[in-house]
Amino acid sequence: MPKMKSHSGAKKRFRVSKSGKVKRNYQNKNHILTKKDSKRKMKLRQGAYLASAQESKTVKSMLQGRR
Repeated sequence: MPKMKSHSGAKKRFRVSKSGKVKRNYQNKNHILTKKDSKRKMKLRQGAYLASAQESKTVKSMLQGRR
C-alpha cells in the first residue's frame, strides 16, 4: 500500500508548535496593501493559534497524512 500524502494546502498554511498547538497566519496580507493602515498590517503580521480543539485535530491529521 502506498504512503499517505500530507495535504499540500495545509502544509502551506499551518505549523504545529512544540507544545502541539496549531499556528496559522491572518488573511488579507497579500495584495492591495497601500490602502491598509500600517497599524492593521502590523497586526496581520502576527500569527494566531486555532481556537477549536476539533479543528486542530483535523489540521494535524492533514499534516501527518492520515485522512
